[in-house]
Amino acid sequence: METRELQEILEAIIYVAEDPIKPDQFKEIFPDESFDNIELALKNLVEEFNSRPGGMLIREVAGGFRMTTRPEHHEFIRAYLKSRPNAKLSMAALETLAVVAYKQPVTLAEVLAIRGKKSSSALQTLLEKKLVSIVGRKQAVGRPILYGTSKDFLIHFGLKDLSELPTLEEFAQMAGDQL
Repeated sequence: METRELQEILEAIIYVAEDPIKPDQFKEIFPDESFDNIELALKNLVEEFNSRPGGMLIREVAGGFRMTTRPEHHEFIRAYLKSRPNAKLSMAALETLAVVAYKQPVTLAEVLAIRGKKSSSALQTLLEKKLVSIVGRKQAVGRPILYGTSKDFLIHFGLKDLSELPTLEEFAQMAGDQL
């Protein structure tokens, strides 16, 4: 298959996909194509799609590719959807999510020690929203549950992986600039 035709099909698949599509999934769809040819078509597609004017981008998110709106249009999209950023999470849930994101895997007791406040209901909310998941049990007395961020966390915040989170120093600087 020619690269141009492959790019068009990849674009259509990314458009209709509910979750980010991983390169390995494309290989399953195109078993006769080499992985190198698929990666080249994907790279060309992303470069061409993102260089054109428009309201959409193709981004690598949570280990796969997904169409997203351009960041410069987010305020207008929020206005259209009549929602505010972070409107669905309480401050307690956001604080708990930050602790889990930066200290994972972490137990409820460790979250409590860091936040200094009760966190069980906030953690339950994050589990229900699938932003946090149970990742195992700690090898300690009572074998407490360990929590970590989920794939949905990466998707929700538009992150390729956890390395894209700002460092704690950058986070503190951003917070200081806003005061």
